Amino acid sequence: MIDVLPLFPLGSALLPGGHLPLHIFEPRYRQLVTDLVGEELPDRRFGVVGIRQGWEVGEDNVDSMYDVGCSALLDQVRQLPGGRYDISAAGERRFRLLQIDRTAAPYLMAEVDWLPDTAPENDSPARREHLVTAARAAHQRYHDTGLRGGRRDVPGEDADAAALSYLLADDCVLTVEDRQELLAETDPLERLRSIRRLLLREAEFLRELRAVPAPLTEFAQHASIN
Repeated sequence: MIDVLPLFPLGSALLPGGHLPLHIFEPRYRQLVTDLVGEELPDRRFGVVGIRQGWEVGEDNVDSMYDVGCSALLDQVRQLPGGRYDISAAGERRFRLLQIDRTAAPYLMAEVDWLPDTAPENDSPARREHLVTAARAAHQRYHDTGLRGGRRDVPGEDADAAALSYLLADDCVLTVEDRQELLAETDPLERLRSIRRLLLREAEFLRELRAVPAPLTEFAQHASIN
């Protein structure tokens, strides 16, 4: 199904179920928030697309954007002096960029195709349970390093296996590339294998270095560079 979304390029990758706080100060994105709140754009929904490292964040670098993004539902809005905003949004559904329109609005608009999960290969209740248990154990090992600090969010036992990898990833410090890899993977069981691998890798980094590696600290929280 093809749909149209306003785009917000960001130096990180939003995941389904993730929480996205943003400070909005650039005029084109202030207009985007105004249009979302005023229902000029339907359903208070916009698309977040990650920017490849080494590129400046902004709509002028269309080629730097990843092809797969995530829709975000605007939640809270606080207006600040000077027309700025503090907002929060929740990650919803993945999409693939089809065509970008630079002229329809001050911000980018895009035709997108929603990207559902595919049927897992070699699926069985036993394999699914094994991968869920292994991913949760890697998440526990990551936090057992004691070096992450801050709040720890442990998904409940009722968390859907298809969404679990996203929930675990959103509770950890991962690079844009790592998060984008998870976002683009359409096999939910393969995503669980990937998040387990990533968390075990990060746990070893933390144990060896006894600190969050400096190049990764910028990904510890979402930031808007709009």
